[in-house]
Amino acid sequence: MGQDVVLNEKDKKILLDSIRSVPDFPKAGIIFKDITTLLNDKDAFELLMNHLENRYKSYNLDFIAGIESRGFIFAAALATRLKIGFVPVRKKGKLPSTTVCEKYELEYGFDEVEIHLDAFNDKKNARVLLLDDLIVSGGTAYASANLIQKLNVSLVESCFLMNFTVLDGKEKLSKLVPVYSVLEI
Repeated sequence: MGQDVVLNEKDKKILLDSIRSVPDFPKAGIIFKDITTLLNDKDAFELLMNHLENRYKSYNLDFIAGIESRGFIFAAALATRLKIGFVPVRKKGKLPSTTVCEKYELEYGFDEVEIHLDAFNDKKNARVLLLDDLIVSGGTAYASANLIQKLNVSLVESCFLMNFTVLDGKEKLSKLVPVYSVLEI
């Protein structure tokens, strides 16, 4: 498969330089990585999508699941390039039909993600990629991966544009599913 398809340092720098850092958002002490500047930079966005397409075109995927909401952008764009289905993983209460949900712990409390029960068209052992913009603590990603695996599909990898190494979310998630991150921050 395409596990050896990784970006070179020059291309990583192009992507990093296209992502705006916003200090003290959403609260003091946080440096928010704003991907909107990557999305509106046609060259950087094309570089990223070409990379993801090259990495995953040999994985024989059936679906890409994107985590709400920024993961939708990358997952839907990649799904069209690979000519496969896109499945949204949403916050609880956002999907209109029968769902299955997974609860996960936040810093102060709990939240839930859900997916339609028939999201993968009842295709047994469908090959699925989970995709989001970033991973920090890994709570949402871990819950999303658990949720997908409840539906009798094969979650082959989870992919993130950015892994924030300040917390161990990537390591925690890698105990459940292989994890690839384009950029380490």
